[in-house]
Amino acid sequence: MTTYRPCVIKSFKNNGHLHRMWLENWQVPTELLADEHAAESMHVFINRQTPIQEADGKQWISRVPAVSFFIPGEWFNVVGLLEDHGVRYYCNVASPLFFQNDVLTYIDYDLDVIVPRGGKAQVVDQEEYELHKIAYHYSEEVNRKVMEGLDALLKRIENGQAPFNDDLILGYFEAWNKHMGEV
Repeated sequence: MTTYRPCVIKSFKNNGHLHRMWLENWQVPTELLADEHAAESMHVFINRQTPIQEADGKQWISRVPAVSFFIPGEWFNVVGLLEDHGVRYYCNVASPLFFQNDVLTYIDYDLDVIVPRGGKAQVVDQEEYELHKIAYHYSEEVNRKVMEGLDALLKRIENGQAPFNDDLILGYFEAWNKHMGEV
């Protein structure tokens, strides 16, 4: 029987402090990954109304379901938000993932890219990145990797490469929803 593994996703800042945690996520089993996702060994997670804990301990519940994609070695991750009007993409420029014992971690480098349904990619939080680059003493190598990650992410978006496929995202969510109803 196919099982979705429960996992926690933790985001840190470059100084090692916790940024945010998504406490209830379900990893899509490898055998259910689309070929293009399996080819890149992507880790795909689904959540709906998950508790999110901020660094200060405050918790809130996510309002929209999400399908998240982490690609080993890449300096970004992609979250497909399943909103009423369709899928909106929220992408974090971040360190490559580290995944162990059902906990996925990464370092968030502030820069984000938002792709509204049918819209163009927008880079946001550039001022935050510049402030944290100084405050957290980002090395030249980290700055280079962050900019390379941003460029690679923007090229994927422009070329419509994985994981930017609304139908696959909706398919993952529907299969998971069905599975959870049967468990």
